[in-house]
Amino acid sequence: MNQPTGLSRDSSKSEAGAFGSNLAAAFHLRESEQVVTQWPGDNHFAITRLQSDTGIPDRTMRIPNEAALHISVSILPVPLRAYELWIDGKAVDVPSIPSLHTSVMDLQSDPVCWVGTGFDYVHYHVPKKGLDEIARDHGVEPVGSYKFAICDHDIVLGQLTQYVFPLIGSRDWTGSLALGQFSLILGAHILKTYAGVASLDAATKRGGLAPWQSARATDIIRERLDGNILLSDLARECGLSVGHFTRAFRKTFGKSPYRWLLERRIDRAKGLLATSELPIADIAVQSGFSDEATFNRAFARIVGENPGRWRRAATSKT
Repeated sequence: MNQPTGLSRDSSKSEAGAFGSNLAAAFHLRESEQVVTQWPGDNHFAITRLQSDTGIPDRTMRIPNEAALHISVSILPVPLRAYELWIDGKAVDVPSIPSLHTSVMDLQSDPVCWVGTGFDYVHYHVPKKGLDEIARDHGVEPVGSYKFAICDHDIVLGQLTQYVFPLIGSRDWTGSLALGQFSLILGAHILKTYAGVASLDAATKRGGLAPWQSARATDIIRERLDGNILLSDLARECGLSVGHFTRAFRKTFGKSPYRWLLERRIDRAKGLLATSELPIADIAVQSGFSDEATFNRAFARIVGENPGRWRRAATSKT
């Protein structure tokens, strides 16, 4: 993508924060891809992909002071002296940056950079209030500061980025259970790796959901099989924190809320495949998937074969 002149591909433009179109503007770009979900305190966890074939003409614009971390993972390598960085007005030495290496910056430290070569970066916007809640939910006091990192070989963040990379900009992921669960995993890793939290594995032991909580959560999911639901919605309805709800749901049902939702979507699709002559593309949409390709992948992953073959086998028995 060259220095862009087209319209933004942001899936949400109304949220304030250093992500999506706001982050693109700071980099003198007009296009970005993002997925976003709500975090505690009216904050947003977001993932933004920014690309340029040529670099940027000037330093990035200053980003308003914000209680959040800005975590960047390089997709393409950046050669030595092609990237300059200033933190609180002071120049920082930047080595050559291999692909899938990580930088961690506090948005309250006035980060400004210049990139003089083509780049492709995935940026995570991680509010500190959300990290505080993850810490509390594991019986750990909120941390005061996070380690600055430049060109860190963080294997976990690299793998998480490779996983999420094809999904950035996807309608299926914005505001979804899947993105909510991904944000919890990434947040826990940040606390352990960049905040000096020794371990979150010894989380306070709690049981599963109460019967009324199980019924309420599953009713909501069934009512919204289109995926327009947040983990925070389910947790609030059950009177729990997001992290506690996610663990309790898994203990009760043996799977994550998103996996449970996906299986209910597939159940609906199976019913339509077996009893109607609707095209598979229409069944995909009616079952809550954005398109046929996404539906085919999910169906094959859960059922073990593609929808067309399953339909032929199911209808041949009747």
